[in-house]
Amino acid sequence: MSRREAILSALFERLRTGLSATVRRNEVLPEKVPAAGLVILRDGEPGEPDITLNPRSEFYSHRIEIETHVTRAADGSGEAALDDLLGDIGLALATDPSMGGLAENLDTSAPEVSALAIEGAAPILSARLTITIEYLVSDPLTS
Repeated sequence: MSRREAILSALFERLRTGLSATVRRNEVLPEKVPAAGLVILRDGEPGEPDITLNPRSEFYSHRIEIETHVTRAADGSGEAALDDLLGDIGLALATDPSMGGLAENLDTSAPEVSALAIEGAAPILSARLTITIEYLVSDPLTS
């Protein structure tokens, strides 16, 4: 397994076991959000690496997106539930920023909050945040 996939798998597993919300990876947004919320991990973009020679190694700052979704209540509320879910994500990521030694660093952006209207379904509050994970590899496809 490549280092990239090992990091993404570890991040997915940490979110899946650390949150009460449903966690998915690279899936489309369903019409209905589970009551406890929905988190979708998007593999994102590793970007162009910084390359060093002798021995050759590549340093990536991989930008991964996490989408969070909660159903907006009939009374128009839901911000507190979204905030709680974001706090739970922060706690899950803070337990081990090196992802078990796979990464050099993990940095989280502030969330970008929006509301989504889906025809025939309850409105959804959504937040998107970017996780930047830095890691070093000798070969981006195998190590």
